[in-house]
Amino acid sequence: MAFRSGRHLLQIPGPTNLPDRVLRAMDQPLIDHRGPEFPVITKAVVAGLKRVFKCSGPVAIFPSSGTGAWEAAILNTLSPGDKVLAFETGQFATLWRNLAQRHGIEVDLIPGDWRHPVDPAQFEAKLAADKNHAIKAVLVLQSETSTGVASDIAGVRRAIDRARHPALLLVDTISSLAIQDFRHDEWGVDVAVAGSQKGLMLPPGLSFNAISKKALAASKSAKLSKSYFDWQPMVDANDSGYFPYTPATLMFFGLREAIAMLDEEGLDNVFARHDRLAEATRRAVRTWGLDIQCADPKAYTPSLTAVRVPDGCNADDVRKTILERFDIALGAGLGKVLGKVFRIGHLAYINETQLLGTLAGVELGLAASGVPIKRGGIDAAMDYLGGNALAAVAPTMAAAHR
Repeated sequence: MAFRSGRHLLQIPGPTNLPDRVLRAMDQPLIDHRGPEFPVITKAVVAGLKRVFKCSGPVAIFPSSGTGAWEAAILNTLSPGDKVLAFETGQFATLWRNLAQRHGIEVDLIPGDWRHPVDPAQFEAKLAADKNHAIKAVLVLQSETSTGVASDIAGVRRAIDRARHPALLLVDTISSLAIQDFRHDEWGVDVAVAGSQKGLMLPPGLSFNAISKKALAASKSAKLSKSYFDWQPMVDANDSGYFPYTPATLMFFGLREAIAMLDEEGLDNVFARHDRLAEATRRAVRTWGLDIQCADPKAYTPSLTAVRVPDGCNADDVRKTILERFDIALGAGLGKVLGKVFRIGHLAYINETQLLGTLAGVELGLAASGVPIKRGGIDAAMDYLGGNALAAVAPTMAAAHR
């Protein structure tokens, strides 16, 4: 391959760019995971994760991708033949449904158009009609990574409560944790699923379950077979600081540093930064004259923007041009939107100048691909950021010069 000057821009919706601080933290000699040093790291990490999840219960940490956390949530709360309720917000909601079905779970999947969020009223109607409480759990994605659609988790909890139904609430936060607000305890979530490779700014390889008391009680009678993903040994590790099998040791050094970075910025500031960058991206897309896959402005996820290409254009051809010409990697369309959308990730370790560089490359790539667009998307993004992002950093700069 020919030499490419400059940095490759990884702007997929995860895995995300790794901060130098996290890379340096992981550049360590291995230590004994049964020795006295490791529990100190483990306990600090668990305490930090509880701050991020906003939970008081245990957090199970598995050496796996987010799919492992999906599976752990299912295996530890359900029994063969149980019924669950889910909503089709996109490809990942569909994949979680498929995983549950492979374990003998009956899934009532409410159809969706991949452009709108969960409708809590539909959940409420289904649960209210379930007089015998056959439905044991509700599966929801806070942020659907394939479509850029975010759902109202607090609204889903209210729907469950209005129906007076005992179903567990299982929530996928893989592309929302440490990106948008999530309140495990306050919203009555029973199991939150997360992975290391997005808002937590780590490589793929760790997954998490935040567990409520109700979910932990359900795990005592759950009959699905499990071993590697059994919660109890992991929950015990929260107290001891050790693990029932070899953990991903160096990832814990990186996770401790990533949590420190989130603490330093402050979660509310992290959320506000993502909101600014997401809105700047959407203003660029609208100026180009292109459609956003999420059709409900109230349901935009701050993690990514899925951009629809016009009929007659292929989104993967556009992505290929942008990668080859401008060294920017964008997310592909998945499932039903394959070839119809490309996804711009604006999450985790990113700032205004990184985003503007990405948007400039996308605008150039769209033009080079022959996609009919109006120029000026970068100006629209800059105009917005100039009135918001700069104002947001001004107090910090003023304090530094006192």
